[in-house]
Amino acid sequence: MAAPKGKYAWTATVGEKGQIVIPKQARDLFNIRPGDTLILLGDVDRGIAIPPKSSFGELFNNTFHDEEGEAK
Repeated sequence: MAAPKGKYAWTATVGEKGQIVIPKQARDLFNIRPGDTLILLGDVDRGIAIPPKSSFGELFNNTFHDEEGEAK
């Protein structure tokens, strides 16, 4: 199955210390460099997301607020 343009999927293995390695293709695509701080957003029903820094505000609101702007 071909992925839609601009959509990607990778896998990562969790090590004994809970660490994951972000695949090189993903690091290159999103300009993730050693020493960068990443934001992890979690939703029990929807899972974990690692958004690009530039979209953090929008993703935070979508994750933690409903359509009326109220906290979920």
